[in-house]
Amino acid sequence: MSELTTAPPATRASRNWPLLIIATGVVLTVCYVAELVLAVILVSTLLAFILAPIVDFLGRFRLPRGLSSLIAVLLLIGVLYGLIYVSYNEAADFVQVLPKFSENIRQSVMAFREKAEALNPLRPSADGKNTVQVQPVGPVTEWLTHGFGSFSEEVLAVSFVPFLVYFMLSWQQHARSATVMLFSMEHRHTAYITLGLISNMIRSFMVGNLLIGIFMSIISMVIFGVMHVQFFFLIGAFSGFLSLVPYLGMVLAMIPPLTVGLGQLHNEDLFALLVAVAALHFFALNVLYPKFLGNRLQLNPLAVTLALLFWGWYWGGIGLLLAIPLTAAVKIIFDHIDALKPWGTWLGE
Repeated sequence: MSELTTAPPATRASRNWPLLIIATGVVLTVCYVAELVLAVILVSTLLAFILAPIVDFLGRFRLPRGLSSLIAVLLLIGVLYGLIYVSYNEAADFVQVLPKFSENIRQSVMAFREKAEALNPLRPSADGKNTVQVQPVGPVTEWLTHGFGSFSEEVLAVSFVPFLVYFMLSWQQHARSATVMLFSMEHRHTAYITLGLISNMIRSFMVGNLLIGIFMSIISMVIFGVMHVQFFFLIGAFSGFLSLVPYLGMVLAMIPPLTVGLGQLHNEDLFALLVAVAALHFFALNVLYPKFLGNRLQLNPLAVTLALLFWGWYWGGIGLLLAIPLTAAVKIIFDHIDALKPWGTWLGE
C-alpha cells in the first residue's frame, strides 16, 4: 500500500501524448481530404500579406479599410491583367510554334536514346540487335496537380481567391482579435505575440520572394535577349519565377530556355545558356535570399529539406510552394508553447 502511495504520478506530458498523436492524425487527415480548399485559403493568405502594406499605406489618407482593401485587390487584378495583355501576343506566337519546339525536343531525345542503346546493350531484340528497355516516365503532371479535381473545380476554387483576399484584408484586425479571444485569459498575450510573429514572417517571406523573382526575371530576360533566344521576354519571366520553387527551382528554370533553345542554338550556346541559368540560381540562393530573407525564417537546412520532402509527397507541387512558410509558422508556434519548445529548437538554426 505504501508503494502505491509513494509512486510518482504520471506527468501531464505523458498523459497528453496519446491525445497529441490522435490530434496530429486528425489534422493530417483533414489536410489530405481538404487539400484544394486549404490550398486556396493558404494562397489567399499569402496574397493578402503581399497586399497588406498597400492597404496600410492607403489607410494613412483616412480611407476606410474596406475601400483600401478593395483598391488593393483591384490593383492586383489590374497588374495580372496588364501582364497577360502585354505578353498575350508573344504567348500566342509561342503557342503556335510550340509544336516545332516539341519536335526538336523529340528528335534530341531520340538521338540521345540511340546513343544510349549503342553504349548500353542490355537486352537483345527479336532481330538480334541490342535494345534498351526504357521505362515510362512517372506522371509528373499528376503529381503537380495532386489533390486537385477537374478543371471546372479548379476554376471555381480560384474564383474565391479575390474575395478571400479582400475579406482577409478588410477584416484583418477583427480576425486577429477574435482568434486571440479563442484562448484562455492567461494564454491570450502569448497568442497575440505568436500571431504577430507569424504575420511578420509570412510578409517578409512573400515580399522577399517577389523581389527576388522580379530581379531574376529581368536578368534572365537580358541574358536570353543577348543570346538571341526566341520569346526571351516570356521565357525569361517563366525561368526567373520558376527558379523560386524550392528544391526543383534550378531544374524548372532550365526547362523554358531549353525548350526554345533545342534546335535553335548550337550546343555550345545551349550549354552556356544553361550554365547562366544555374549561376543565376546559385547567386540568388547564396546572395539574394540571405539579404532579403536573412534569419526571418530561422529554419535549419535539415528541417527545410524534410519539410519539402513531406509536403511535396503529401500535397504535390503546391506542397513544395507552401512547405517553407508552413514549417516556419509551425516553428514559431512551437517556440511559444513550453511543452513544444524542444521541437522548435530542433527546427531552428
